[in-house]
Amino acid sequence: MAAVAGAGRGGYARRMLDPIPDTASLLVVLVGAAAAGFISGFAGFGSALVASGFWFNALPAPLVPPLVVVAGVAGQLVGFLKVRRGFEWRRTLPYLLPGAAGVPLGVGALALASPDTLRLTVGVFLTAYGAFRLAGLARFAIGDWGGRPADAVIGLISGALGGFAGISGALPLVWLQMRGGSSAAQRAVYQPFNLVILGLAAAGMAVAGQVDGPVLTLLALCLPITLISAWIGVHSYGRMSEAAFRRIVMVLLLTSGLSLILQTAT
Repeated sequence: MAAVAGAGRGGYARRMLDPIPDTASLLVVLVGAAAAGFISGFAGFGSALVASGFWFNALPAPLVPPLVVVAGVAGQLVGFLKVRRGFEWRRTLPYLLPGAAGVPLGVGALALASPDTLRLTVGVFLTAYGAFRLAGLARFAIGDWGGRPADAVIGLISGALGGFAGISGALPLVWLQMRGGSSAAQRAVYQPFNLVILGLAAAGMAVAGQVDGPVLTLLALCLPITLISAWIGVHSYGRMSEAAFRRIVMVLLLTSGLSLILQTAT
């Protein structure tokens, strides 16, 4: 599936990778595109997390982060067109400005990471995040603890995660839940943050040469499905139990993360 054409700088050197997997893997890729789009539209987060869980199991690891990021931007834009009036950019700025500074750090780390390191890192993150949420620890209340400096640290780390693997939305979501407030108020902050950070990460990866021919080929297959699914997700928001939906997503993330860890270890 992935043949090395030559040596290059770092473990993540660009390789001649076959963008078209076998039939079974292609099905996994397309299902991942549909699931990621729907979840992004419905919940305003999770497209990168869900897509990573599917795509790292079906594609060469170096192709996944740029694919995840660009598809994530597409899914977020659909949600933006629907719920943009609810966004609170003023509350988002304490996270967004440090987050923008963290994106180049993540893109730089991506250029040095080997495929196994990338796959293992995302697997550990998905497993820890899924377990954390399923255990109900995100309900632990911190109120205004740490103030804006703490928000800035969360933004910086999330920006770096966005530049590294497109997973910029998880930490702000958990953090805002621990801060408290309604789900709508939390979404008004984390969704615009995630949209901008993923957009910056996509631009950074494009400049670094990581959005190349194989990635563009996969995007041509995945983006139509992602956009349609995101539209369906947006219009399903409020029509089903958000708590039950999130629980299903967390089980999916936990399972995907464990499979990536086992895949890397074997």
